Amino acid sequence: MDEQALLGLNPNADVRYRERAMVYFEQLKESQDGWEVCAEALAKGVYSDDHVKFFCLQVLEHQIKYRHNALTAVQQQLIRETLMKWLQCQLMNPEPEKTFVRNKAAQVFALTFVMEYLTLWPKFFFDLLTLVGLNPHGVDIYLRTLMAIDAEVVDRNILHTQEEVRRNTLIKDRMRDECVPSLVESWFQILHTFQFSQPELTCQCLEVIGAFVSWIDLRLIANDRFVHLLLSQMSVEDLREEACDCLFEIVNKGMDPVDKTKLVESLCSVLQSAGFFNVDQEEDVDFLAKFSRLVNGMGQSLVVSWTRLVKGGGTMEQADHTLRAMEAKVPLLLRLLLHEDDDISANMVGFCYDYLHVLKQAIMLAVIKKLTYDDEYNFDNEGEDEAMFVEYRKQLKMLLDRLAQVSPELLLEAVRRVFNNAMQNWQSAPFMEVELAVRLLYMLGEALPASHGAHFSGDSVKSSALQDMMRTVRSPSELNFIGIQALTRLRTRS
Repeated sequence: MDEQALLGLNPNADVRYRERAMVYFEQLKESQDGWEVCAEALAKGVYSDDHVKFFCLQVLEHQIKYRHNALTAVQQQLIRETLMKWLQCQLMNPEPEKTFVRNKAAQVFALTFVMEYLTLWPKFFFDLLTLVGLNPHGVDIYLRTLMAIDAEVVDRNILHTQEEVRRNTLIKDRMRDECVPSLVESWFQILHTFQFSQPELTCQCLEVIGAFVSWIDLRLIANDRFVHLLLSQMSVEDLREEACDCLFEIVNKGMDPVDKTKLVESLCSVLQSAGFFNVDQEEDVDFLAKFSRLVNGMGQSLVVSWTRLVKGGGTMEQADHTLRAMEAKVPLLLRLLLHEDDDISANMVGFCYDYLHVLKQAIMLAVIKKLTYDDEYNFDNEGEDEAMFVEYRKQLKMLLDRLAQVSPELLLEAVRRVFNNAMQNWQSAPFMEVELAVRLLYMLGEALPASHGAHFSGDSVKSSALQDMMRTVRSPSELNFIGIQALTRLRTRS
């Protein structure tokens, strides 16, 4: 290699040497085999200067990224051997390489993985894990490589071509089938081995889990063995912030609403027992900022689960259980929302907003349910009980009117759902259900704000929904007398 040019890699070098280094870098990049000199230097540890090592890795990176397909099979094999020899040297070094060198090496490993995993190097992770074991220097490179792979294959913030998207999908599918369980087991061993002796490595591993959990089988992570280990690290000062972030990503993972509720409740039970809900006694503001983000994530996950269950994804008992779980978090929500640190308070706004939305939905569903005539109502001989129910209905209508002022779109959606369900088979449906559906349509006309009664103009969403429901009852002679009366009153107002 051009030793004079290499002198220019030092940040303090003279401008003339730096310019010469840049020219040499371009020459090596464009040369068909110049990169092999850099590969040899890396494999044999020829240079001790960190900037020269970085330079060699850059040259290798360029070949892999832009010329990999043009390389011969022998040259591709040379790249694999170079990387593994360099990694083996790291295991024996008394001190790790500088961070910027390790990061660049991880990028080169990741690029090679992306180019060769599906074809030439299917045992990429097996080879890495076999070589690295639990050597701290090796584990560090392994974890950095996983994060670099995440950036290349998974990160949605990076734009990819259609071909790259297809390739990345194939890579993830192959990884799920062949190596993800082994990776997860390695993460558990790393967390268990280094949680007290190497907090930096443990934090790196937690970051990796948080990144990968979005697309791997959550059951590999959300199990008693793994979750208990993660929760135990919430009590380790050097680890608890990263553990919070990792748990947040686990909670945010899409899954069955019933299972999600169980997971959140399990986490909350352990956290509460360990005293983490006593936020007034916590003085570490940075940790509380992470913890409030986790609480917000758990709360919002319960909101999503409840919404899915209410819309037909489960039984009412399951929905009620999730709602109670959500309500149990409100005292903690308020304590964090009232915290004097604005960052901590701001983290709770999402859950607060979503919970208010749920409250409005829950009240609306309760009102609609209570508006229904019960089986004991005597239409032929209305007495005191019937009169009291009519009066009660008027109070419920006032509550429905108030809800319409606050959230007209929610009321419209709820009424349309009840109406459509009842009218699908109205001939065989119970009288109470049909009556409620038509009554709600009438109440909706009164409750929704409209300029001069113009319900069928203006807001396209509202007018379209009302028109659809009106078409459903376009033959009122087929409906019961109460339905006809309610429909007539609505048309008169409209």
